[in-house]
Amino acid sequence: MSDWNDKIIEEFRANEGKVGGPFAGAPLLLLHTVGARSGAERVSPVMYQKVDGGYAVFASKGGAPTNPDWYHNLLANPQVTAEIGTGTVDLVARVAEGDERERIWTAQKTAYTGFADYEAKTTRQIPVVILEPAR
Repeated sequence: MSDWNDKIIEEFRANEGKVGGPFAGAPLLLLHTVGARSGAERVSPVMYQKVDGGYAVFASKGGAPTNPDWYHNLLANPQVTAEIGTGTVDLVARVAEGDERERIWTAQKTAYTGFADYEAKTTRQIPVVILEPAR
């Protein structure tokens, strides 16, 4: 984990899920995944959008040409946990496609224009991942 993420995670946990800086006021969760190769638990702070039946997260990686590690982890192991505010929930991840993806992605770019900037920086389609309650 990077120092950048470590600081966000620490602040998130110390302030009941709230952080300052570039994420002040933004909906943020801590996504717990299992490493695709290592099998080790990984924690990644990510912005989310509430959607029917769960949460959408975005594998933007700031517009980098590759997807973030957490995305590869959840493809290999879709059973994840998320810290949201002061609670923790067990979730199952699936990649949104087609109209569902476009609707959610467009809403995210409208609400947080930085995501449109990320899209403009890369040639890849930024994955939208739906996190739904584990049954």
